[in-house]
Amino acid sequence: MTRDKTPPNPSLLDQVAMPGLAPHDPGAETAWVEVVQKMDEIYADLVRYQVALEEKNLALEQAHAFINGVLGAMSDVLIVCDTEGRILETNRALERLTGLRPEQCTGRPFAELFSAESRSLAERFPEHMRSTAPVQDCEVSLAGGDGRPVPLSMNCSPHLDHRGRLIGMVLIGRPVGELRRAYEALNRAHAELKEAQQQVVQSEKMASLGRLVAGVAHELNNPISFIYGNMHALERYRRKLETYLRALHGDKTPDARAQLRRDLRIDHLLEDLKPLVEGSLEGAERVRDIVDDLKRFSSSQRGPRTPFNLAEVVERGTRWALKEVHETIAVTSDLPPDVEVTGYAGQIQQVVINLVQNAVDALRGTPAPRLEISGRVEGGMVVIRFHDNGPGIPPENLHKLFDPFFTTKPVGEGTGLGLSISYRMIREHGGSLSAENPPDGGALFTLRLPLQS
Repeated sequence: MTRDKTPPNPSLLDQVAMPGLAPHDPGAETAWVEVVQKMDEIYADLVRYQVALEEKNLALEQAHAFINGVLGAMSDVLIVCDTEGRILETNRALERLTGLRPEQCTGRPFAELFSAESRSLAERFPEHMRSTAPVQDCEVSLAGGDGRPVPLSMNCSPHLDHRGRLIGMVLIGRPVGELRRAYEALNRAHAELKEAQQQVVQSEKMASLGRLVAGVAHELNNPISFIYGNMHALERYRRKLETYLRALHGDKTPDARAQLRRDLRIDHLLEDLKPLVEGSLEGAERVRDIVDDLKRFSSSQRGPRTPFNLAEVVERGTRWALKEVHETIAVTSDLPPDVEVTGYAGQIQQVVINLVQNAVDALRGTPAPRLEISGRVEGGMVVIRFHDNGPGIPPENLHKLFDPFFTTKPVGEGTGLGLSISYRMIREHGGSLSAENPPDGGALFTLRLPLQS
C-alpha cells in the first residue's frame, strides 16, 4: 500500500520563487510583507550608514584642514621622517626658510636640508631615536634658500604607531635668530632700565645735596674764615720778623735791636705763632672732613661693598640733614658704637638724610619738636629707629608711603622718590624699612640691616 508523500513546507525564498502559488495565497502574502519589511530595514540601515559616513568624512576633512592650517601657521620648522631618515612631510615654515616646497622634500634624506656644519650632527638623530632619549634644544643650522645658514633650536622626538612601535621621527626646530634678537632687545631694555634707575637715584641724591647747600656753605665758611684771618695775621708777623732780622744782621747797636724787638712785639709774635698754625691746621682738617663727607655721599657706589661703622654713618647723615634746619629741634641719639655692616656707606647715609629730613618736615609747627634716634642689635640684625613727636602718618597713606612719586608735600617741594629710593637701597643691602604710627604718637621709621658676617 502506497502512502501519498506530502511535500515539505517551502521556505520563504521558495515561496517567493514558486510561480504556481496563487496571488492571494495567505502564505505568499505574508512572505512578501516580510521581504518588504526586511528591505525597508536594510535601506534604513544603508541610509543611516551613509549619513554617518558622510559625517565622518566631513569631520575628517575638517580635521585635515585644521591640521594643515596649523602646520601652515607654525613659525617652527616641522619635518616628519621614517626610520631611515627619509622625509615624509614638511610645513610652510621650512619652505619659507629653505625655498623647498613639500613635494621637493618628500623622499629625500632629511640630513640634506642642513648646512655642512650641522649635517654630521643631524645624521645621528635616527640613532638617538633608537637608543637614547629624544634630542632637545640642539642648536643646528639649515641650508637657507639664500645660501646662508639658518640657526635653529632643534627638538627630535620618536614617531610611534598605535601599537607604540617606532615608525619614524618628528623634528621641530625654532629659528633662534628672532629669539636672539628678542633676548638682545630684552637685555638692552634691562640695561636702559637699570641706567634710568641709577639716574633717578642720582637725581634724588642731587636734590638732597641741593637742599644741603646752604648748610654746607655755612659749615665751610667758618673754618675758611678762620684760616683766612690767620693767614692775614701770619703775613703781618712775617713782615715784622723780616724787619727784625734785617736789623739783627745790620749795623744797629744791641740797645737799638732790643728796642726794635719790643716795638715789634717779637716775643708775643713767637708765642702767637703756635696757636695760629694749630688753628689753621684745625680749620683745614675741618674743611677736609666736610669734603670727605660730601664725596662719600655723592659717590655712585659702583665699586665693591665694604664694611663700615653704622653709628658713624647715621650720625654723619643726621648732622648733614640738620644743617639747613632753622628751627630748634631736640635730637637725641642712642646708638651702639661698634656695629659694622657691609655695603655702601654713601647709600645708607642718603637713607638717613631722607628719613631725618622727612621727620623735620613733619615737625614743622609742632610745639617742642623732638626726634629720637635709637639702635640695638636683634638676632643678627641691627635695628635703627627714627621716632618723632609730629602728627604721625595718615592711616590711608601708610600702605603707599614707599610707592614711587607718592608725596603729600606741595608741588615743587618734593619728588615723591626719597622714601621709595631709600626702601630699595635698604632692600639691596639685605635689610628692610618700615613705617608706623606708634601708640605714644608721632611717626616711627624702623631700619633693619644685617650685621657684618
